[in-house]
Amino acid sequence: MLTGFPILSTLIWLPIVGGLLVLFAGRNNPTLAKWLSLFTVGLTFILSIPLWTGFDTTTASMQFVENVPWIPMFNINYHLGVDGLSMPLVLLTTFTQVLVVVSAWDVIKERVEQYMGAFLIMGGIMVGVFVALDAILFYVFWEALLIPMFIVIGKWGGPKRVYATLKFFLYTFLGSVFMLVAFLYMYYQSGSFSILDFHVMHLGMTAQILIFLAFLAAFAVKIPMFPVHTWLPDAHVEAPTAGSVVLAAIMLKMGGYGFVRFSLPITPDASMTLDWLVIGLSLIAIVYIGVVALAQSDMKKLVAYSSISHMGFVTLGMFVVYDIMQSTGSMQGAQLGMEGAMVQMISHGFISGAMFLAIGVLYDRMHTREIAAYSGVVNKMPWFTMFAVLFAMANVGLPGTSGFVGEFMVILSSFKANIWYGTLAALTLIIGAAYTLWMIKRVFFGPVTNENVEKLQDLNKREFALMATLAVFVIGLGVFPSPLIEVLHTSVEHLLVQATTSKL
Repeated sequence: MLTGFPILSTLIWLPIVGGLLVLFAGRNNPTLAKWLSLFTVGLTFILSIPLWTGFDTTTASMQFVENVPWIPMFNINYHLGVDGLSMPLVLLTTFTQVLVVVSAWDVIKERVEQYMGAFLIMGGIMVGVFVALDAILFYVFWEALLIPMFIVIGKWGGPKRVYATLKFFLYTFLGSVFMLVAFLYMYYQSGSFSILDFHVMHLGMTAQILIFLAFLAAFAVKIPMFPVHTWLPDAHVEAPTAGSVVLAAIMLKMGGYGFVRFSLPITPDASMTLDWLVIGLSLIAIVYIGVVALAQSDMKKLVAYSSISHMGFVTLGMFVVYDIMQSTGSMQGAQLGMEGAMVQMISHGFISGAMFLAIGVLYDRMHTREIAAYSGVVNKMPWFTMFAVLFAMANVGLPGTSGFVGEFMVILSSFKANIWYGTLAALTLIIGAAYTLWMIKRVFFGPVTNENVEKLQDLNKREFALMATLAVFVIGLGVFPSPLIEVLHTSVEHLLVQATTSKL
């Protein structure tokens, strides 16, 4: 492990400072803005790698910790750290930022420095969400993230971008207000804003239920869970490609991360009492939202609804642990579900990011996302079709891809909890195959019936590098998931002890 070097602060502030530098130095010089952005995100990703190589998988304690007073009057600290639950999400964030900059290289023509700067600042803030160990610091990063995303969608989005940005902002902001109220209540009970102190404080059942519902309001919107999911398809459709990638790959994971960092360890009794609510909403998302995806004619909207359905596996895997413990008394099945949920979050980050990038490649050439506008793309773009079909199969959960691993683990654990949970969850393998293969068939195969498709050019070197890199991760995690599971294992064990130990 690195000692003395503030690696987490560097991962937060390097892209933020780099983004501000791009805004000013890159003004009227798009080329400088691009290269400075690429240098910043590339350096940030390289500096994040020691988190993995220096991580101690034998302990659930926070690592790479930084803790200095911020507002001593209220016992608010600049407290950072990572464990096995947050470290992979930090790496996913820094990796995705590189993809975002490269994907926009030849696409964004106006105000390049503002576009790149917004995404760089966004990257640092997202890292802050995953590493903050002080509740107020976490809340500041959580809310600050809305600003650059609001600007990106509002400025570079589609024709209904104003409606989409307002809906996105209001949903996420209003949900987060309840979380702040819960933080303030726990501060007045404990005298501390430390998240780790919240984990060990005793709370009565009424307080736990109210705090759990406050957290649910914030995290359910961010995932998003049914029925507060309607902002996501609108935001995806109107967002530029890079905005959709960040939304799907990183921002949705913040909701899942919130459950494992706050809801389960802070309110274990309420989580056990209300697990039926989260499990029910998760199964609705998996089945019903999957059926809704079948009815979509816009590729982006189809993948957006697909994301909601797949994120249902995350919350399902997290909350079936209580039913498993009650029915079998075994921690093994609960461990399988929780680790499956975490693997699903990382896998979905790669797959959804790849699918939105692929849709962006087509949109850059045809300026439409309507499935009916395409046919026979394979005849003109064979390399692109190869990658697109691979990512689509991963989205379905094909064995050998990362999409299979997390979903299979959650489905197995669901059967241990309740046969109907497992059966309903497994339906996604049929529904997901239906809407994905339907899209693939109509877009990529068959004869070329559109003269615009006839003019399509295959991937250039930049696009090929993006697709190939993501393909390596999707297949690598699908074939060899054990390094990720090993990182998660000890922290998940500790989380399950917290989640199943009563505070009453």
